[in-house]
Amino acid sequence: MEFKEIKMSEVVNSSDFKAKVLDADKPVLVDFFATWCGPCKRLGPIIDEISSEVEGKAYVYKVDIDQSPDIAAEFRVSSVPTIISFENGSIKKKTVGLQSKAALLELLR
Repeated sequence: MEFKEIKMSEVVNSSDFKAKVLDADKPVLVDFFATWCGPCKRLGPIIDEISSEVEGKAYVYKVDIDQSPDIAAEFRVSSVPTIISFENGSIKKKTVGLQSKAALLELLR
């Protein structure tokens, strides 16, 4: 059996969100989460798996809404987890709640 290394998704904040997400040269999937959120904890490993799978084709980041409330407010994140896909600096698709891996990959299409 072959095991593929799963890398942890990078957490971005107010200082690097624009450069890494809005100015990205590829599609971006952003998981808005909170450390106290149960569904967010279950979603974390799925997000990390997706990050490894789409490496080179898309970027995957996380935003801690308690550490970066300004970003959460700007994108009207009122529930977590909220997952938003961006393309060319604009929101492409947005979903709220625990989602399957397939549903999250669909956000990048």
